[in-house]
Amino acid sequence: MTERVLALRRGIEQDLAARGPVLVAFSGGVDSAVVAALAWRALGERALAVTAAAETLAGAELDQARALAAEIGIAHEVVTYSELDDPEYVENPAWRCYVCQGMRMGTLVSLAAVRGYSRVCDGTNASDPGPDRPGLRAVREQGVESPLLAHGVTKDAVREIARGLGLSAWDRPANACLSSRIPHGQPVTLGKLRRVERAESLLLGRGFRVVRVRHDEARARVEVGADEVRRLESLWAELLPELLAIGFRGATLDPAGYRRGGADRRSGA
Repeated sequence: MTERVLALRRGIEQDLAARGPVLVAFSGGVDSAVVAALAWRALGERALAVTAAAETLAGAELDQARALAAEIGIAHEVVTYSELDDPEYVENPAWRCYVCQGMRMGTLVSLAAVRGYSRVCDGTNASDPGPDRPGLRAVREQGVESPLLAHGVTKDAVREIARGLGLSAWDRPANACLSSRIPHGQPVTLGKLRRVERAESLLLGRGFRVVRVRHDEARARVEVGADEVRRLESLWAELLPELLAIGFRGATLDPAGYRRGGADRRSGA
């Protein structure tokens, strides 16, 4: 770990230690894992990691979160709620992430108040803010703090800290909730979410690391990492019947590979 990144890590630990008990919004990704690990180092039993589990969190992601919390040593809890109870969320507007994060962080802030934790922190880092991130606005409105962002820690530095701490998730690919696979304007339903989850599990089980199965109307569009596209093409004839058996009426592979925001990009665009 470079001296600069080590100084960032120490600064976050000192900040966490000075400001009292903390509840960490813990998805099990590398960003929240680093925040949880530093909170545990700074506060010990006064730190709690909580995973908010709704319909858009894949079961495998929840399993990873549990395993990673145990690896860190931090106390971990799971709180459940339903995003599909909110009609605005189901309608899937362009600001869906704002609605989603408002529900998720509101749930965690309420839990923190009941349990006596003075603040809630998440894993937003300095590489995250951008012009089209309504979810980050919801995080701020809920009063949730982002120590990685506050200390200017970029994604690369997050991974460096995680590796220095010996966290197995240090190189885990970034992921997003399952509803991000459904184009805005098309309703989010439990059936769609489960089809996406099953399809992505199928591909992950075949050894692909970066996987997005876009659910466009009744069809699937499969994206994998750019360096994995050729392998996907070689297996496509074998995979296609399995994807159709999951319930898709058709499926195509994207020869360009994974690109952020791909759910709203039509085939050939």
